[in-house]
Amino acid sequence: MKALFLAATTLALAAQPVALKAQEAAAAPAPMQAASPIISPAYVLGPNDAVSVVVYGQSEFNVSTRVKPDGTIVMPLIGKVQAEGKTVITLADEISRRLVQGNFLKDPIVNIEITEHASSYVRVIGKVGSPGMVPLDRSNRLMDVLLRAGWVQEVGNDTVTLRRVDGQEQKINTEDLALGKVPDVLLQKGDVIVVPEAEVVYLTGAVARPGTYPLKRDMTMNELLAMAGGVGPTGSDGKFGLKRGDAKETSIGGTEKLKAGDVVRVKERMF
Repeated sequence: MKALFLAATTLALAAQPVALKAQEAAAAPAPMQAASPIISPAYVLGPNDAVSVVVYGQSEFNVSTRVKPDGTIVMPLIGKVQAEGKTVITLADEISRRLVQGNFLKDPIVNIEITEHASSYVRVIGKVGSPGMVPLDRSNRLMDVLLRAGWVQEVGNDTVTLRRVDGQEQKINTEDLALGKVPDVLLQKGDVIVVPEAEVVYLTGAVARPGTYPLKRDMTMNELLAMAGGVGPTGSDGKFGLKRGDAKETSIGGTEKLKAGDVVRVKERMF
């Protein structure tokens, strides 16, 4: 019995590292980029996009090519096929139809993969983690594009501007977007997303970390203090001075809502 108990204990101890590794693997975040990215079915092909066309069981029809400036690709035997304006699904349907129509195949199975995106991009500029051009390959939704760009930084404004290619502009609050309070926005190639710097307030006096802080929507004095680490050892909790514009300093409480450019002072405690 003792030998059996020791053997079982040894097996249990040996299994612990394996279990821990399995737990770590399950908890680990998914890699940012997979070897074969999942392409959004909504991605619309355009000139210079590179595609790979595979007709299963009929290798003579397989081709890797690039969409030409006139919007077409050239397929063996069937010639030019319009690709611009189509998705991989609708282009595969068109190639399949042409193969049947030309009496080359009876029931072809066509698969198309985009190997390089060169036509459908949006630009994200301003205070995000990685500003630049983002292809609409995985998703054409604003939230997903902002996430791929590193989301809005702490110093960025919660309200971003979407500039459409036709010149129209739209303001979207990213906090409402993330909470699902406003509908997500479908982007089109050429759109520009501008994330400006956040408006700021200035905190002085007997506070843990005086300085300049980004103004959040409906931010109160108490919320500002929380960002700054609270009142300092000599500060008076609940006694604050507010200087707004050219007006004289007035006394405010912790529930006072702040505005851009406010200068707030934490007063010294009376000993």
